[in-house]
Amino acid sequence: MTEAKRKTDPNDVSALLAGPTGLGTHAARLAQLLNRARAGDLDPPQPAIDPAYAWRSWGDGSGSPLYCPITERINEPLADEVDDRLAAWAGECGFDDDEIVKIRKTRFGRLVMLTHADCDDPDRLLIGAKMNAAWWAADDYYADDSALGAVPEQLPPRLVLAMAAMDPLPRAGEFSAPLEQAIDAERVLVALRSGLEHMGRYATHEQVQRTCYATFAMFVSWSAYAAWRHTGEYPPAWKYLAARQHDSFYTSMTLCDVIGGYRLPAELFYDARIRRAAFLAGTAVVLVNDLYSVAKDLEDAKPPCNMVLQVKADRGCSIDEATEVTVQLHNDLVRDFEASHRELQAAPSVELQRFLRALRAWMGGAFEWHDSNPRYKTGRKT
Repeated sequence: MTEAKRKTDPNDVSALLAGPTGLGTHAARLAQLLNRARAGDLDPPQPAIDPAYAWRSWGDGSGSPLYCPITERINEPLADEVDDRLAAWAGECGFDDDEIVKIRKTRFGRLVMLTHADCDDPDRLLIGAKMNAAWWAADDYYADDSALGAVPEQLPPRLVLAMAAMDPLPRAGEFSAPLEQAIDAERVLVALRSGLEHMGRYATHEQVQRTCYATFAMFVSWSAYAAWRHTGEYPPAWKYLAARQHDSFYTSMTLCDVIGGYRLPAELFYDARIRRAAFLAGTAVVLVNDLYSVAKDLEDAKPPCNMVLQVKADRGCSIDEATEVTVQLHNDLVRDFEASHRELQAAPSVELQRFLRALRAWMGGAFEWHDSNPRYKTGRKT
């Protein structure tokens, strides 16, 4: 498109977004797009949004159903291919045979097959499988599972090294060698570094850093949980939820455009309305994770924080009653996402519409993964 055409075409998003730049201006430009679309100045985006939501029973079926997007794609051979590649990679990172068996059973390859419905390339899907496996390993080994060596008071120093593994530091002379040796000797750190290097073969520097800093925000929440577990002073549900929104599947969702083979511009990715939609989606999925994790969490000598358990403690109610409160919160968040998606449909950006559909697909696929995963098949406890 010529520069003259770009200045006059009312449907050219790049022209509309190329106005004033700087802090705060991207929100004004998105508002301009939405207002013009509502006024009829822009052609309506095609195709229209398919609602694709349903009431879905979960667990043993005794709780109220979850309002959730349907699962858009199930392709078991593709999942198997990604899981095979992931197992080989885990061995290269230093995980032993028993740990690799556990990774295979968790089926991170199937997770990304289900959640990234717009990608059929196993190598791109492997980005998500590697990063999610590495994040889960750090969570299990460092933060959550006492049986695997998670020690609350050791968590912050471990996460400092995790950040250094993901976001390499400038050389510091003789002091760099011990750091590199420490990273090379720890399989979780190797996995984080290697997964991000794989991502870097497909992603821009901006996309890589976006994922890094979403991860580092997640680590801050992990440190809060560690402090609560160490002191035994567990937080009220509202404070836990404040931390949980930065420790959600939003971090995994930062990979959506990379795996999908496109780039959502930073001015849209960080727009307040789009970020809110992504946080709603990420938090909704993490509440599904909490619902499925109650029995497993109760088996830990120092139970990790969990929305159901925090509501139970706050209200002095049963697990079943706290479960119903959590289900209702999840359903409200999904409805809020659905409304946000509907409003943002007016913005004529192909990349934005793909990203919003990818967030919706992530919710539907993640539900399917949790509901069929042996990791979460322990019985509910009342």
